[in-house]
Amino acid sequence: MTKNITLIAAAGQNNELGKDNDLLWHLPDDFKRFKTLTTGHYIVMGRKTFESFPKPLPNRTHVIITRSQNYTVPDGCVVVNSMEKAIEACPKSETIYIIGGGEIYKQSIEIADCIELTRVHHTFEADTFFPEIDLNKWELKNSEFHDTNENHKYAFAFETYIKKE
Repeated sequence: MTKNITLIAAAGQNNELGKDNDLLWHLPDDFKRFKTLTTGHYIVMGRKTFESFPKPLPNRTHVIITRSQNYTVPDGCVVVNSMEKAIEACPKSETIYIIGGGEIYKQSIEIADCIELTRVHHTFEADTFFPEIDLNKWELKNSEFHDTNENHKYAFAFETYIKKE
């Protein structure tokens, strides 16, 4: 059985992801969706993304990619040194979520089957970016718009892209 690989990210209008290893916005509904989709699954990330969390996210197996030979992580986390090894570390029969950062997304967009993107309708100053989505290779299957409200300073849309055959 082939692996299902999903990139999951929130990006601004110009594909901005973050700055100084931090998020650029606070969108509670995006956090809820991320938690709903990734809970119970393997999540693959780079070292900097892992280090941006106060502690490992509950009910998920963290697979951390780093060049460091003796990087130590809490129990329940897996350390590998390449995207290929990260994919090998995950079960074959379930969806693997790639959660960042920018370099990790660039390395994995060609092998992914799906992109779950929260498109934030604003531009930001950033130092990390999501790769351009090539609409010759990807089809937008669903888009769900959310306007600003008391908990969400920016409008956003949950977008699901599926790789074209």
